[in-house]
Amino acid sequence: MNDHERPLPAATPLPPHPPLAAYYGDEPEHQRFLRRIFDDTAADYERIEHVLAFGSGRWYRRCALERAGIASGHRVLDVGIGTGMVAREALPLIGPTGRLVGVDPSPGMMGQVALPGVELVRGKAEALPQPDASADFLSMGYALRHISDVAAAFSEFHRCLRPGGRLLVLEITRPAGALATGLLKTYMRLVVPQIARVVARQRQTPELWRYYWDTIEACIPPETVMLALRNAGFTDVQRHVELGIFSEYTARKPS
Repeated sequence: MNDHERPLPAATPLPPHPPLAAYYGDEPEHQRFLRRIFDDTAADYERIEHVLAFGSGRWYRRCALERAGIASGHRVLDVGIGTGMVAREALPLIGPTGRLVGVDPSPGMMGQVALPGVELVRGKAEALPQPDASADFLSMGYALRHISDVAAAFSEFHRCLRPGGRLLVLEITRPAGALATGLLKTYMRLVVPQIARVVARQRQTPELWRYYWDTIEACIPPETVMLALRNAGFTDVQRHVELGIFSEYTARKPS
């Protein structure tokens, strides 16, 4: 068995990346930093994301949800709902008989969600305020790098999904090659913050997008993410990649 195939110990915490000393020291300071940066930049978040994705974000999120198996009538739990960008694409796919609950630790971000019929609950991925087996489909859009413990979060995802339920985790992954990594780093750390200074209303917004790249660069590799999903009890764990950087992790809770 190769090292990257060896199961992870169930009780071992798995942070998505090492502490980033440029932004915070210990874990309590990390949580305060995240609360501040997301609350303070919530009003600008979708505007900058639209620029970052060249306007293709909505189309891509909808395609990813369809590939992951979301369906009409599903009860959906959207973890890290943020301003509702994944939820917005999920709603027409689950239709009027579906139900969507969004969980996020940031009141500022959830305050930007304007989606009728969506239930918003404040909470974190590692301790979801939802009953066992209450969701048919669970999504998490670009929030994996901002939680504290990937293993604990995946365990909660497994608990909240019904048997046979499906999971989609969207994330931006560091490219494999040095040249591609350098180009993306330049874009994320230098170009996007400059754009943010022009179009953003909040002065903290450029800091958020620099932090975004630093978490991408330091994040655990895809193989570790997939191992953590298997270790949490998921099957059919797969990773689909678009443009070399957009990772779609999909999995199923056994029936």
